[in-house]
Amino acid sequence: MTDKQTAVVICPGRGTYNKDELGYFGRYHSDKSHILQVIDAYRTGQGQVPVAELDAMPAYKLPMHTAGENASALIYACARGDFDAINREKYEIVAVTGNSMGWYIALALAGALGEEQAIKLINSMGSMMSGGLIGGQMIYPTCNEDWVEDSELKARILHWIQEVNTLPGAEIYPSIFLGGFLVMGGNEAGMKAMEQRLPRLQDRYPMRLYNHAAFHTPMLKGISEKARQTLPQALFSRPHLPMIDGEGRIWQPHSTDLSALYHYTLNTQVVDPYHYDKAIEVAIKEFAPDKLIILGPGATLGGATAQSLIRHHCWKLAGKADFIARQETDPVLLAMGMEAQRKLVV
Repeated sequence: MTDKQTAVVICPGRGTYNKDELGYFGRYHSDKSHILQVIDAYRTGQGQVPVAELDAMPAYKLPMHTAGENASALIYACARGDFDAINREKYEIVAVTGNSMGWYIALALAGALGEEQAIKLINSMGSMMSGGLIGGQMIYPTCNEDWVEDSELKARILHWIQEVNTLPGAEIYPSIFLGGFLVMGGNEAGMKAMEQRLPRLQDRYPMRLYNHAAFHTPMLKGISEKARQTLPQALFSRPHLPMIDGEGRIWQPHSTDLSALYHYTLNTQVVDPYHYDKAIEVAIKEFAPDKLIILGPGATLGGATAQSLIRHHCWKLAGKADFIARQETDPVLLAMGMEAQRKLVV
């Protein structure tokens, strides 16, 4: 056996269980029913559809599979299965991080939440708006076609956000700095005003994200308060793997302050922007991994992660062509939601 390679594991966010992912857990993890036992025992107690049933449905139902209370548990189950499937003789996992909801999954996989505690937190946060979404999210590219950041465009967008917030009744905020994209969260008036300012691109952008609320913005202050009233700090433990959060902070196994971790998880990152770009920069610069492994379901984080690598000139990548060439010869980014790359990981 050759020497192990080091890897930072990336946990997916809410937009990753799509039509193509239907049946993901059953397809790859039929041998891991113990994962679903814990998750579905909890969900059954809450009167919710079991993940086993959602994953095995004959057809993908957009309102059902993307609803927060279902999507969060589904994605967690698939990601947990993938994490357990990583070949530990081949890869030494040196840290975990994630995008948005992926932070909750990262907490679970790093051991900061036990299995029962993890599904309680993930399911509770996913269900907080089952009675109706607070605001919405939209996404817009801040890079050019070569995946190089257009800093002038980004500055213009952030200026327009400030401008829109001076309009009566309009609210819009940066939500996620997602590689070469900016996700914004706001109310209907704010998003409409923003759509009027953003040039139409590729016939797709600005694009609203279906069934997404204004995550990581001040509009979720009430959700943060509710979460802290219903979820106790006792759910959290010290992790056994380093974790990189959405501000680029590293939580180390022996020095994690649990009250600070609790406050960050249920307050800071709920109401402040999530800097996925920063998390990737820190992963590369502080841990110098041989590979980045993105857990499934889906592989939508691949592009945003590659754009972050290009922005910080990791592995001497200067643009999209460099990244594609590198991936073909000695891939640095392995997305388990892509069959060819999955084979290199399991």
